[in-house]
Amino acid sequence: MHFNDQMLPLAVVILVALITGAALTRLRQPALVGYLLTGLILGPSGFALVETREYVSFLADLGVLLLLFFVGMELSLRSFRAIWKIAVATSILQAAIAVFLMWVLSHLFGWSNGAAVLLGFVIALSSTAVAIKMLEDMNLLRTQLGQLTVAILIAQDLAIIPMMLILGHIAGDGDVSTLAGIGKVAISALVLAALVSILSRRAKINLPFAKSVARSPELRPLYGTAVCFGAATMTGLLGLSTVYGAFLAGLLVGNSRMRGVIRRGVQPLQNILVMVFFVSIGLLIDLTYVSDHLLEVILILLIVTVGKSAINIGILMILREPWPHALISGLMLAQVGEFSFVLGALGRQMELISPDDFQLVITVTAFSLIISPLWLVAARRLLRIALTRTGDIKSVFEMFKSGGWQAFWRAAYGRQLPPELTYRLFGKPRLTIKPQKGGWRARTIAPADPPADTDSDEENDIEDQDAESDSRKSDI
Repeated sequence: MHFNDQMLPLAVVILVALITGAALTRLRQPALVGYLLTGLILGPSGFALVETREYVSFLADLGVLLLLFFVGMELSLRSFRAIWKIAVATSILQAAIAVFLMWVLSHLFGWSNGAAVLLGFVIALSSTAVAIKMLEDMNLLRTQLGQLTVAILIAQDLAIIPMMLILGHIAGDGDVSTLAGIGKVAISALVLAALVSILSRRAKINLPFAKSVARSPELRPLYGTAVCFGAATMTGLLGLSTVYGAFLAGLLVGNSRMRGVIRRGVQPLQNILVMVFFVSIGLLIDLTYVSDHLLEVILILLIVTVGKSAINIGILMILREPWPHALISGLMLAQVGEFSFVLGALGRQMELISPDDFQLVITVTAFSLIISPLWLVAARRLLRIALTRTGDIKSVFEMFKSGGWQAFWRAAYGRQLPPELTYRLFGKPRLTIKPQKGGWRARTIAPADPPADTDSDEENDIEDQDAESDSRKSDI
């Protein structure tokens, strides 16, 4: 095999991602922040080893598909049926408030009304990739809190097509595709509703070739990726989102007896491709643009982090969610999502925004993805302190009043660990935080009553048989 000129940049990307990810993990920060910094270091604003995002964009897109495939597998359909109204209402209110805030800022920066609406839509969308990764890192994905956050993310993803229709109408060419767009929204909603209704009312389903795949460890990752990419291709050919198809495939697999087998087989590949996705986001950051438009970037980042967190928390509290749910879920959604790039590119094509405004969308999105995990880490520790001391958020404000930022810093990042805290407020499976080497980690403890959506005994039997088969093969 001859040496390929593209091999060196790829090897450097993987090595730097490993180093930065390990360093951030050592500092008790999410590894995905290290992946974003990798893109910044190696991109045009850094050493320019990877000059364009197209170099890794295809692998990054595959990573997003596998991530949504995993989201579908982890989603509790019974919980989703119970909270879909809250998710839709939250998404609509988020978009309306975000558009209003951008309209106010448009008078300061001279944006057009169309640009204000587009930027409002951009800010309203949250990052499915970042939010899901943070839920996984905190071991909260399958709790009631995690299901609420995932439901809101799904509602936001489904809102992309109506947003595109509104932008087309503002640009003056919405009449061409209005009916087709409405049809896509209706089809997507009906298919999702039908699938959730059917799967939530029946026992675990049997997938084709399940027994053959279960006996062969080599076929498990191939089977999972084939189901994911096959479903994404089918929805793409139908004119729907490929991400939507991957999510539906995850729902099917998650309600089958093969869920655990496929999950373990595909997860290593998913971790690598998701890393590539975050590196590709870091490649988009242009530090020259940031220095030239620092005020705009800082203001919108404040709206995205602090303002959007407050908006999300307030909306969920109005909808009568418990305040710990509202707090953590609101903070999870305090970033700009990947689909904002799609809306930004569409707005640029329709000439709703200028090239500088499009770069603003890219910059705010990339930096918000970097800031979001750090913002959540501080807020999560603050929540732990509040619950352990008084059980009330008022203790946080009292802390600020008495000692200011120094008191907050010592409490949130100090080495003195509070007593054991049970995450009973976040639903089953109950989680507890225990001191471990390297920091505080959430670990699952067995609840008194097993959750209704746990895997069936039949699936566990399949997995036990697989383990015994693998053991016999290794002995041979």
